[in-house]
Amino acid sequence: MANYENFKKKAKDALGTIADVSAEAYRVAEEKAKILAKRAKLNSEISREKSRIRYCKNQIGAKYYELHKDDPEEALKENCDTITASLDFISAKKREIEDLKKNGLKCDCGEECCEPTEEEPEAKEEPEAKEEPEAKEEPKAKEEPEK
Repeated sequence: MANYENFKKKAKDALGTIADVSAEAYRVAEEKAKILAKRAKLNSEISREKSRIRYCKNQIGAKYYELHKDDPEEALKENCDTITASLDFISAKKREIEDLKKNGLKCDCGEECCEPTEEEPEAKEEPEAKEEPEAKEEPKAKEEPEK
């Protein structure tokens, strides 16, 4: 009977120790989850602000181009020339599309049997602005949990 009581006492002590360790592990996991959630929220806020900055930079660039496309500052001349060339290219291609629509497409047989049935999709008027290298987010390395 003494062995049974001794075994019973050791089992209760072991269960108590397991419960204490489990409670501590739960507390640590809960704290780490809170920290990770907070970091994710902060990273999301940073990302939103970086997007806002990129948008504003694009708007500034578009306004600058419209105001100074004929006489840009030397530092921006190459960019303005590239935009102007792209816009000219787009205009030429749109004229070609309009000519094709007006004249119809002739088959080998000489008839207008190959006329397009759908409207051509509109090209985007403003070219995509190149993203500044400093505005790019660096790829995230695997984050180590804080200790």
